[in-house]
Amino acid sequence: MKKIFLLLFVTIVATNLFSQAENSNQYLNTAEKLTVSDSKLTIGGYGEVHYNQVLSKDIRNNGILDVHRMVMFLGYNFSDKTQFVSELEFEYAKEMWVEQAYIQHKLNNTINVQAGLMLIPMGIVNLYHEPVTFNGVERTNIDNKIAPSTWREVGLSINGNLLASSLKYQLMLVNGPVSYDGTTGLMNGSKGIREGRQKGSKSYMSAPNFAGRVEYFGLSGLNLGLSGYYGKSQSKLYDKISLTNAAAIAKADSSVINIAMVGADGRYQAVGFQARAQFYYAALGNTDQYNAFTRKSGVLNDLGSSMYGYYVEAGYNVLKGISEMELVPFVRYQQLDTSDGSVQHHCQR
Repeated sequence: MKKIFLLLFVTIVATNLFSQAENSNQYLNTAEKLTVSDSKLTIGGYGEVHYNQVLSKDIRNNGILDVHRMVMFLGYNFSDKTQFVSELEFEYAKEMWVEQAYIQHKLNNTINVQAGLMLIPMGIVNLYHEPVTFNGVERTNIDNKIAPSTWREVGLSINGNLLASSLKYQLMLVNGPVSYDGTTGLMNGSKGIREGRQKGSKSYMSAPNFAGRVEYFGLSGLNLGLSGYYGKSQSKLYDKISLTNAAAIAKADSSVINIAMVGADGRYQAVGFQARAQFYYAALGNTDQYNAFTRKSGVLNDLGSSMYGYYVEAGYNVLKGISEMELVPFVRYQQLDTSDGSVQHHCQR
């Protein structure tokens, strides 16, 4: 089943460490800004407190208050060429996660090498997920269900800027999400691949996956991005498996899915006007075998053969020219389907 959303929000944000440089359409997230800092040691952070309440003329609903995130960034520049970046996050006032922890070494002006726990370079929000870089209280639905922000894994990355071509690029080899943890199938039609994120916590890898992104910033006010992700999900059934045991290999093969995901996004700013759009499509292979296998293990899964979603939004900073603060009324239209091609469809509600 598909559902269309029309949302109207007002958000108030400050121009600070998390926002793009003035009069520039080349974006940097906080981790990238730590690597270009002139200080040896850089400390930063942010916090989010959310209030959500369903309004109805017939039913009274309680509001929900949530200290959703408290985040600390810690960076250290060993030299002009070698930097360390980390991001520590406390969620829901009770959980702690390491969201990023990697070393970067600059080979030259156009090539950097990174190794460690890094963000998967898919779309806008996963890379630029600080709360003042997107409108609204919560992250967009497609960045929750399809590209499951905050999506990070352990791997090796090559990235940099090709300034002559106004291009920014990133190529990454990384472990993939888990589809089968030894007892349970973790992917289904309602949540897509979200529950399979390993997040650097005792991660294991059956086979490396590939992710990449290119951004173009050559036209004033415009930033265009193209992202891709390709590989297989990971399964514990491959661990210590005999290469001569055809039955065991066939069983393990039934516990994984093939993932080929593409994303396209664009952002535009002119004076106080802001617009952005984002699209994801993910082709999922081996889902019939996976659904049948996880059904045998006692869990009914309905993972479809594809997922897709998109949104477009526009807003205007009514404080432009008056204050360094921003007040942005905006409107967003979005649609997604996390189980396209399955018998039973599910979508974000």
